[in-house]
Amino acid sequence: MKRAEVLQGVRRMRFIDVFGRHESGNLSQAEAAELLGIGERTFRRWCRRYEAEGEAGLLDRRLGKPSPKRVPQREAEQVERLYRERYAGFTAKHFHEYLVREHGFNWGYSWTKVFLQGRGLIASAPRRGAHRRKRPRRPMVGMMLHQDGSSHRWIPGLDRELDLIVTMDDATNEIYSMFLVEEEGTFSSLRGLSEVFSAKGLFCSLYSDRGSHYFYTPKAGEKVAKNVLTQVGRALAQLGIEHIPAYSPEARGRSERAFRTLQDRLPKELHLAGITDMDAANRFIALSYLAEHNRRFAVTPAEAGSAFVPARPQQWTDVLCLQHERIVGNDNTVAIGGLRLQIPAATSRAHFVRAKVRVHHYDDGTYAIFHGPRRLGSYDPTGVLIEAQKCAA
Repeated sequence: MKRAEVLQGVRRMRFIDVFGRHESGNLSQAEAAELLGIGERTFRRWCRRYEAEGEAGLLDRRLGKPSPKRVPQREAEQVERLYRERYAGFTAKHFHEYLVREHGFNWGYSWTKVFLQGRGLIASAPRRGAHRRKRPRRPMVGMMLHQDGSSHRWIPGLDRELDLIVTMDDATNEIYSMFLVEEEGTFSSLRGLSEVFSAKGLFCSLYSDRGSHYFYTPKAGEKVAKNVLTQVGRALAQLGIEHIPAYSPEARGRSERAFRTLQDRLPKELHLAGITDMDAANRFIALSYLAEHNRRFAVTPAEAGSAFVPARPQQWTDVLCLQHERIVGNDNTVAIGGLRLQIPAATSRAHFVRAKVRVHHYDDGTYAIFHGPRRLGSYDPTGVLIEAQKCAA
């Protein structure tokens, strides 16, 4: 399934939930539109289409059609040729003025600048320093969550540091997920998301640092590559959750302050409880510490209600894992992680040789192979087939 179609399904699910809350009087038009990330006028139009056509009215009618505003390829090539041959060294603004005046160019300056930058003909302007102000909280729970990790000697009885992974709400500072791991990484991030989805549902956006498991940054200290997704970024994109990168420690101020509090309090609590290993510490955090911490430090949101959208586990379980594309070998096996996964015989086709499949690697170490939406088989951490699912004919 294409990403645009997945996002369309998530958008439809979110709209139906918000529409029901609007119809029952729990949300105004302005609040409903903000939760969906659209304007009030667009929300009213979606409502009319939904009432007239049902879910079919929510389908994006632009899918599969070329944009009418797209600059024709021939004109784009002419713009590049003109710049290289006649206007080399011009600024984007100066060049655009000549395009309009001398060559009858009808498209905007912004397109010209982005096009020239994309072709490497002009450099992007350096970012100007900004006067920093404290960012107001999101007004409603579920609109934006923070996720971050902190290395510290969390368990005084251990002689090494562990990483504490925290996922918290921007509106309230309430921590929805918190656990210790040996090292922060992709699986720990996906585990935090999984715990939030199970307890609360899908949310609107995630704010995180630019660690390599969150974002790909072509050059250290510069902007992230939005068109190259990590496993975490891919999972968020599939679920329609905006992923926002932080560009300085100050930008992660709420997470930093939360960790200062936790570094002061949690080790003392674990010491008092006589805990000396990570598994016991995680049980203590889940069963005892987390609720008390939230009672003490969470604040009341500016607005009542919730931006969370309930979601069944089937909607996100196979998204929150590592996904890798592979080409099936001549012996109907797939190589991954030093293992050879044998694809069982299927009724839908004679073999899968040279077929492109998708391998899912789960947090518990198990694997599964998918051909399109069909699961061909499940495997234990050693690569032994534990389940074969027949493909539909």
